[in-house]
Amino acid sequence: MKLLLWILGCFLQSLVGTCGKGVVFTKQPVNQTASQGNKVRLGCAVEGMSEPDIIWIKDGEKLYSTDQLFLTLGEQHWETSYSVRSVQQQDAGQYWCEVELHNQTFSSERAWITVEGVPHFLEEPQDVATFPNVPFNLSCSAVGPPEPVEVLWWLGGVQEGEPQASPSVLYVPGVNSSIKFYCEAKNTRGISVSRTGTAHIKVLPAAPVSLQILRMSDNITLSWIPGFTGHSELSTCIIQVVRLRKGPLSKHEVQVPPHLHVLTGLSSYSNYSVRVSCSNEVGPSPFSSLLHFVTPESVPSVAPKNLTFDLSEQQLSVQWAQLQEEELQGKLLAYKLQWTLGGETQEPLLFKENWARLSGGGRFFNASFQVSACTSVGCGPWSPPVLVLPASAQIQVGRSHMWVGLLLGLLVATVVGLLLTFVAQRRGKETQFGSAFKSPGAESSVFFTAAQSFSRNMTDLQESTLDALCINNELKDKLQDVLIPERLLTLGRTLGKGEFGSVREAILKTEDSSLQKVAVKVLKSDITSSGDIEQCLKEAAYMKDFNHPNVIKLIGVSLHKRPGQRLPIPMVVLPFMKHGDLHTFLLLSRLGEQPFDLSLKTLVQFMFDIARGMEYLSSKNIIHRDLAARNCMLNENMSVCVADFGLSKKIYSGDYYRQGSVSKLPVKWIALESLADNIYTAQSDVWAFGVTMWEIMTRGQTPYPGVENSEIYEFLIKGERLKKPADCRDDIYELMHGCWSPVPKCRPSFQQLVVQLEALHLGLSHTCPPKQPLLYVNLEGDEGELDRGGEAAGPKAPAWSFEAETTAEASSWSVPWQRQAEDEEKDWLMTGSRAALAIGGDYRYIVGPCGTTEEEETWRGRGEAENTTQEEVREDEDDIINF
Repeated sequence: MKLLLWILGCFLQSLVGTCGKGVVFTKQPVNQTASQGNKVRLGCAVEGMSEPDIIWIKDGEKLYSTDQLFLTLGEQHWETSYSVRSVQQQDAGQYWCEVELHNQTFSSERAWITVEGVPHFLEEPQDVATFPNVPFNLSCSAVGPPEPVEVLWWLGGVQEGEPQASPSVLYVPGVNSSIKFYCEAKNTRGISVSRTGTAHIKVLPAAPVSLQILRMSDNITLSWIPGFTGHSELSTCIIQVVRLRKGPLSKHEVQVPPHLHVLTGLSSYSNYSVRVSCSNEVGPSPFSSLLHFVTPESVPSVAPKNLTFDLSEQQLSVQWAQLQEEELQGKLLAYKLQWTLGGETQEPLLFKENWARLSGGGRFFNASFQVSACTSVGCGPWSPPVLVLPASAQIQVGRSHMWVGLLLGLLVATVVGLLLTFVAQRRGKETQFGSAFKSPGAESSVFFTAAQSFSRNMTDLQESTLDALCINNELKDKLQDVLIPERLLTLGRTLGKGEFGSVREAILKTEDSSLQKVAVKVLKSDITSSGDIEQCLKEAAYMKDFNHPNVIKLIGVSLHKRPGQRLPIPMVVLPFMKHGDLHTFLLLSRLGEQPFDLSLKTLVQFMFDIARGMEYLSSKNIIHRDLAARNCMLNENMSVCVADFGLSKKIYSGDYYRQGSVSKLPVKWIALESLADNIYTAQSDVWAFGVTMWEIMTRGQTPYPGVENSEIYEFLIKGERLKKPADCRDDIYELMHGCWSPVPKCRPSFQQLVVQLEALHLGLSHTCPPKQPLLYVNLEGDEGELDRGGEAAGPKAPAWSFEAETTAEASSWSVPWQRQAEDEEKDWLMTGSRAALAIGGDYRYIVGPCGTTEEEETWRGRGEAENTTQEEVREDEDDIINF
């Protein structure tokens, strides 16, 4: 191809008579030496081309100059020059000119420009940090032209020795204090002076400053800023931690940088003090100021002990031992008393004290009671169940148990005696026959026993297994260990419906006989295709391997056997998400009967949670393909979990997936390349994440308002994108807009999004928004629930409760770093308050210690302060100042 182009070019050039003549340089650049500040000019002429493009090259780099001139010397003869009006040392180097003809480059001879002037430095003396009276060397190097160059040293304003040839090294035997120094370089053109350096004496570093907590969860992340380093790099830092008045001092030595450390193994809901000291070559710095903090609350670690009762016809008195502070791991909100009668669990009751009196003792006969302690985080384990019986019945039951034991013992003894008699008779017969009928030969006797008996009239009560489904063996093996027997599930109310079926609330009985609230995804009962069933189970198989706090995890799979049907219905068991999907939650904040504010920090936290979940999925080579606010769930801690993997695909090779068939897809969340070519990658999930960010910032608005689904592709291909939401910060919109780049590789990865959103969230953490009341939302809305005024609400009316906190940071899903005395609970018995939400569920009756309801009794007094008093803190500071 190149040959054909060359022949064609040659033919065209032949029309003007230039082909075959070649290119000739009639003038070449020549070497030049000039003094600094003077003008320099290089010339170059070429013959054999019409209007050539002559370029100048310096040290292999193309020069761009406005001073280049072109002169016509003939029809195909051109001359150009390159000039420097005031030449400097940086202009020195090798120059030549080049032209290009028929994809060939022709170069002139090369010439040097040499600049004479005062010396310029190749190496200047640098600052030095040293111990007192320790020798050190200083270096200085300078060049011309012209040469030679001599170096003269100045130390503390005094000349050191005689001039030396460059380069020069000055030996300093040592100094006792900080001192300045520099060198002079001299040639025939003049003198140049180097930078002024300083010899510092190494000293102890200063104490670290700005000791603070970056993150507080199960672990505490500390950060600090080092003080003055003492002219020596810091190597290690010592962190001293003490639990005030209750624990020994612990020390942690960490390498720096970074100036961060994660404290682990701290007790929950405890006061701690921490300080930091950093060391250099000289020694350790003083300690920083003490930082006091309180670790977050946790659920109680043990169940209340010694549950006892006293039953009479009028009332039932129940009492249990109080938990110790170490066992509570938080501030006690209430004791939750659960009772079961006739196999049915009754409405739980809450009590402030460790005892209760319930009227109507007869109704509790044969009831089983359990108790657990609850903090604002949740409730601890249940105590062993205690059966309520009258005193006489207990004695009678005890006697009955004694007689049953005696009868069982007698029966066992009788059976053992019969077995021994049978064995003895069998041995006697063998001996008798063996002596009377001795076999003449070595014949072997054959004995057999029936392995199993069958009855054709028995009913098959076996559970459905995965073998009953027409699915591939690989999928069957993957789900075998998460199969849950149907008898362990009790289905409740419907939480939502869709094309695939429905999601229902359920109770799962675990192996330790405890009950767990779950959500169950059930296929439609009219689905009989094994393909639809296999697609549902594939989604469950994806979720089985997930293990991330921001990705919903599979609990198990169960099979519902249908009478008269060949295939059972698969049911996918998932964790119960208390606050539902993120889209509904956002809509309620804006359009609910009682709208509430969501801070920017909370919205960014939602984005950060989703980005972390998607980063995890992309690391597992999972493409979600249906990321949206409706498919993100909010758990009881208000953390977002990515869910609904019905359209997900696992990539085993390459980095994309091409959809083979047309199906219903979420058009307004799909990337441009996916709409055009049905190609899905991790970057198309990033596009959907940007749309989800827009949903969060608009509190649940529908993307592209006014644009129909059929018009989305034309809308996007013209370069249009979602508009910036109202009150959205520029940096947040810039981040989401970057997710919608038409070039997939130009979009940020989820790993980059996690880093940027974390930085945004940390920046918001250090801001102090105006004090506002916080909103606690109970979305369960069952019948009989109390509203703010204590009156019964309708079945569709969710219960809301407002509760003031000392700072806007202290929310229902985050624990404040610093607890104040004002944080003590107010009206702790209000349904929907922090106490009831933390304990979980909806409570129609909140009962006082004497069996009265909230309307009949008003609690007086306030709990004791959650923080250690100021006097105690001062005492503890005195105790550890010298540790």
